[in-house]
Amino acid sequence: MANPLMTVRIWGARGSIPAPGPETVRYGGNTSCVEVICGNRTVVFDAGSGLRLLGNQMMRDNKIADIDLFLSHCHIDHLIGLPFFTPLFEKTSRVRLWAGNVEAAGGLKETIHKMMSYPLFPIEIEMAQGKIDFNDFEAGDILTPQSGIIVRTAELNHPGGAIGYRLEHGGKAIAYITDTELNGSAFDSALLGLAKDAALLIIDSTYTDDELPQHVGWGHSSWQQTVSFADAAGVKQLCLYHHDPEHDDTFMDQIASAAVRLRPGTTVAREGMTIEI
Repeated sequence: MANPLMTVRIWGARGSIPAPGPETVRYGGNTSCVEVICGNRTVVFDAGSGLRLLGNQMMRDNKIADIDLFLSHCHIDHLIGLPFFTPLFEKTSRVRLWAGNVEAAGGLKETIHKMMSYPLFPIEIEMAQGKIDFNDFEAGDILTPQSGIIVRTAELNHPGGAIGYRLEHGGKAIAYITDTELNGSAFDSALLGLAKDAALLIIDSTYTDDELPQHVGWGHSSWQQTVSFADAAGVKQLCLYHHDPEHDDTFMDQIASAAVRLRPGTTVAREGMTIEI
């Protein structure tokens, strides 16, 4: 695609905990982080360990960080990369952080401060030299982080709460929905609204149907459920995401083959993968 409207890059596709090693090389071991380039604007979803790689690439490219970073929630696998995001410590950087489910815990700034403080971490967020904005919102809010970009939100079914997102730019939409536990075929209307007719849906597909009975209440879905959800929402392209750390490359290959048979065009997120919209 010569001039894509949006370019999506996967910096981390694993869930629960980083899973590095020879058995996860092809799909990657870093946790959730997705970059979306909208023209000259950058939106990032989640600050898992993959965020460190994104920051390092920005530094190599001498790219001044000016991003909006939306957190699905603040469980550690989705936040662990933030203290290692090198641009935070550059005076020229500006990072606008967004979260929609931590006000009861004192808000986003207090949540980040708890993680980056003694005895959990040696450097406090206040030591970052870049400009950081902390933005709390409520599920269901419609956000306009930058000109020409609309972000719609909805609550997800996950322990402690989580937020799903729909990014709209130039008449196209990308839905980012992780972590959530889908309920059979009775899909939540707000969730379907996030994904409706999206050009791309990146969604929690942690388990297989066979594994689900042992993980009821854990806040995750099977890839078979997400295929049904994508069909119900009229999604153009489905991307399976948030892989179980116990699923090695061979297992993920089997899921990829089965998913394509069930829904042609389905992709499985790989670290470093780029998708153009």
